Amino acid sequence: MGEVKLIHKIKENIIPLSLMLIIPIVNIFYGILNNSNRGVYTLVTDLDKSMPFIPAFSVPYMVWYPFIIISLIYMCFKNRELYYKSLSSIIISLIVSYIIFFFFQTTVPRPEVIANDTFSGVVKFIYNTDNPYNCFPSIHVITTYIIMRYMLNNEVENNRITNIIVRILGILIILSTEFIKQHVLFDIIFAIILGEGIYNMINYYGLEMIKKCQQKKYSLLMMKKKSEI
Repeated sequence: MGEVKLIHKIKENIIPLSLMLIIPIVNIFYGILNNSNRGVYTLVTDLDKSMPFIPAFSVPYMVWYPFIIISLIYMCFKNRELYYKSLSSIIISLIVSYIIFFFFQTTVPRPEVIANDTFSGVVKFIYNTDNPYNCFPSIHVITTYIIMRYMLNNEVENNRITNIIVRILGILIILSTEFIKQHVLFDIIFAIILGEGIYNMINYYGLEMIKKCQQKKYSLLMMKKKSEI
C-alpha cells in the first residue's frame, strides 16, 4: 500500500519537477559569460586577503549541487506552492546575476594549490572546471540563501532535524565560497541582499496572484449560481 502511494506521489509530481530543467537551460549563459572579454574588475579587500585558504571547504562547496536539487524535490513533495516560489526565485536570481555578469564582470585571484591531499584535489578540480569569473554576485550564495529562506519557512512544516541540517549545510556552503577563494565578501553580501529582495518580491506577488485567482474563482462560482436560479 505504501509503495502504491509513493508511485502515485511521484507521478503527480513529474510535471512540476520537470520545470527544474529550466535551470540548466538558463545556465547555458553562465558558460557564455564566464570570461574576461568585456573587461574585468576585482572587489578583493584587505579582509579577503586575511581570510585563510581552507581546502576542506571544497566539500561543502561541492555539496551545493545536491543541496539545491534535493531541497527543490523535497519542497515539491511537501508544499507545491513553496516549490514554485523557490524555483521561480532561483531562476530569477540566475537571470539577474547573468545580466550583472555581462555589464560588470569580476574576478577573484586564486592561490596556487601545491598540496596533493584529497581536499586540495577537489579544489584543483573546481579551479579546472570553472574560470575565475562570474563572481559578483555569488551563484552559490544567492541560490543557497533562497533555498534556506524557503526551506526554513514555517509553511513547509519540517521536523527539527531537517531544519538543523538545512541551516548547517547552507552556512557551510556560503562560507566555502570565501575559504576556497572562489568569491570575496562583496560577492557574498550582495548575493544575500539580492536573494532576500527576490524572495520578498516573489512572496508578495505570489500571494497577490493567489488572491486574484481565488477572487476570480469566487466570481465565476457566484455567476454560475446566479445563472442556475
